[in-house]
Amino acid sequence: MRLEIVPALLGFVFVLVFPAFGRMNAPLDDTDRKPAVAGSFYPADPAALRNMVSAFLENGQKGPLPGTVRALVVPHAGYVFSGSVAASGYNQVQADYPYARVFILASSHRLDLGKASVFTEGDYLTPLGRVEVDREVTAVLSGTRSCFTGDPEAHREEHSVEVQLPFLQVRLNKPFKIVPIVLATQTPSVCRKIAEALKPYFTKDNLFVVSADFSHYPSADDARKADAATAEGFCANDPDRFLDVLRSNARLGLPGLVTSMCAWPAALTLLYLTEGVADLEFTRVDSKNSGDVEPYGDKSRVVGYEAIAVSEREEKKFELSAEDREVLLRIARASVEAAAKAEPLPGLAPGQYAPILREPAGAFVTLRKNGDLRGCLGTFEPRKPLFQVVQEIAAASAVRDIRFPPVRPEELDKIRIEISVLTPRRKIKNIKEIELGKHGLYIEKGNQHGTFLPQVAAETGWTLREFLGHCAQDKAGIGWNGWKQADIYVYEALIFEESGR
Repeated sequence: MRLEIVPALLGFVFVLVFPAFGRMNAPLDDTDRKPAVAGSFYPADPAALRNMVSAFLENGQKGPLPGTVRALVVPHAGYVFSGSVAASGYNQVQADYPYARVFILASSHRLDLGKASVFTEGDYLTPLGRVEVDREVTAVLSGTRSCFTGDPEAHREEHSVEVQLPFLQVRLNKPFKIVPIVLATQTPSVCRKIAEALKPYFTKDNLFVVSADFSHYPSADDARKADAATAEGFCANDPDRFLDVLRSNARLGLPGLVTSMCAWPAALTLLYLTEGVADLEFTRVDSKNSGDVEPYGDKSRVVGYEAIAVSEREEKKFELSAEDREVLLRIARASVEAAAKAEPLPGLAPGQYAPILREPAGAFVTLRKNGDLRGCLGTFEPRKPLFQVVQEIAAASAVRDIRFPPVRPEELDKIRIEISVLTPRRKIKNIKEIELGKHGLYIEKGNQHGTFLPQVAAETGWTLREFLGHCAQDKAGIGWNGWKQADIYVYEALIFEESGR
């Protein structure tokens, strides 16, 4: 049964968690949102604020992470308590990355509107200056009446958007706009609708920041346990599992625990955005609680802080130099000759090879005699170092390819060797992703699978559907149209061959 409203056992209710500092009833005198917690959560003096944030960034966990950071989860308490953890999170972002917008997902500590409030009327102000709101985007979102409102009241005294801005102002070197969103709801189905509206903006051009503190008011030891469970549940990138962890923490009955994460609706919304997105990596960057802050922290009653980064995995380039390729061809030649003469394969000392050749990789070795295929075997599984894979596969191609008789010693001078080193397989969702001549094909259905190297399409002149049909029928044994119900993967091959033969 799908949960529609998270029950009270999750512990979070919309209450005033921090003082309002006398501004709750102050009217807005213009359209800009003035600082509400400057001088309390962080310094009101611009120089002091910049120095404090810079010091946190300098002393926090180092970064940035490889690849593009798509989202962060960072705390929003007073800087003396949570600033170091927040800085560790922001350090994972490349300072010069050209983010067009920063979407800040916060949860209201004061209001329950049953939807999210997006600020549309002006810009946000901090002691460090104006932070421009993207009015075009906020106008579009506020028009989605089923899950958004443009009511500024949710932003008036809410600190959880505001405290993120000085970190963004100091860390990011390129101009950016913000889309401040305060979720004043505790209903998962509403969070899902909010995520659906935000889906078009969840791109590499935009950074999403979830402003959230973790456990509220257990002991320091209990907070560490609860926070670790919550963070791991979030990092599983599974909304249902995340909600299950929140319920599980609540059932533990930890003394003083009123919530495992005050802004869990914002975090849940992000998970609805990231769910099913390939190549995202969740990294726990830093973790502390208010009891760790001397001399202010009270270890008997703490608030937990976590920094988590969601990054797009950087595709590792597997490149072989001309020298690397010559080394592999020499290994393959010596292996083919030894196999043809029924001699032991030459001994190989790993230390003599370049690091790239010692990395596990799949490879195929193709033998041609007078231009005709004479043997071809290979492996996809990167279980052994590349130099060893090439040696073993070359020998097998010479004498174990059941389509051909073993290569004889007198044929060796007429044999030309080609090596295809394979990049990691990537599952595709649409066959339009396949580029003939560039991509090899791997089709898998149950225990049956088959493959064609990238050069097969070029050599045969097949169309895309012929490429798929022949691979499914001739290689995987699942019929001409079997690819339609199979998992399809693509890969690339670094192809090189002997010259002068």
